[in-house]
Amino acid sequence: MLLLNEQKIKELYSMGDCIDDVEKAFRYGREGKTIAPIRMSLPHKKMSAETLYMPSYIEAEDYTAVKIVSIFPNNAQEGRKVLQSIILLTDAKNGEHVAMMDASYLTVLRTGASSGVATKYLARENSRICAVLGCGAQSLGQIQAIMAVRNLDEIILHNRTIEKAEQLAEKLRALYPDWNGNINIQSDANKAAEKADIIICSSKSETPLFDGNLLKPGTHINAIGSYQPHMQEVDVQTLKKSSKIVVDTIEGALHETGDFLVPMGDGSWNPSSIYGEIGEIICSEKDARTHDEEITLYKSVGIGYLDTMVAVQVYKKAIAAGAGEEFSL
Repeated sequence: MLLLNEQKIKELYSMGDCIDDVEKAFRYGREGKTIAPIRMSLPHKKMSAETLYMPSYIEAEDYTAVKIVSIFPNNAQEGRKVLQSIILLTDAKNGEHVAMMDASYLTVLRTGASSGVATKYLARENSRICAVLGCGAQSLGQIQAIMAVRNLDEIILHNRTIEKAEQLAEKLRALYPDWNGNINIQSDANKAAEKADIIICSSKSETPLFDGNLLKPGTHINAIGSYQPHMQEVDVQTLKKSSKIVVDTIEGALHETGDFLVPMGDGSWNPSSIYGEIGEIICSEKDARTHDEEITLYKSVGIGYLDTMVAVQVYKKAIAAGAGEEFSL
């Protein structure tokens, strides 16, 4: 079995690679070449934490995998990682467990890549200003993905605590030393949202982050933070103003996200307003953005076969490069 840590994965696998692979995985999913049960969430109320279990199979690649993610928000106070994750990869032709890899970085990468694919199809080509609402663990991957598919002039960072926004700004400047755009920190989420061409919602908020009435025509929103029924990043006004609401999977979105479940519960919004799944757009079954005035929303809660796909590609790159550490159980 091959063991791959975060540093080795970073050396082998880029955001560009991941966006290509995630788009292919969504195509596989639409073509019925994947199996991915809705993930199981095991809550740990004592620690205000949870562990997620995500198995999946990609027939077209002949691999299965299971990802285990632990999310412990209180770890931040002790200087530990909030999100910790591993993937076990299995060869589906013979049942051999071939790799174990750190998946914390891969989770950030593939979640960002999912938004990158959606942005590629749904955001205006001339989008120049990106607002990031929530500067936690997932935000860097989200920005990397947007930078890979659109030419930004400005990134606006908003976070409940300004320190995290400042830390993210430093990481971005180090990551893109040759980029000539501006990075600004905005304490008012509404001011950030009303200026943006692309909005990234990557928080664990239980109440909407901004007033949807302030959205300007042509805005695209990637909402990735609300993954439980009590979490809500976008308000019903945002849903109603969006001419295209696209999801990674309808089943997952209607099972997990408070962005939809809260307004469904009070009768202010109907899920029939969902335009479709991103796979339908990738496979040209439905139109992507059709004009510059449309407001578009992509809601992602995550689907296991994306993790399997990126794990397979990382494993193949590692084998080709002779990278990683071999071990036996």
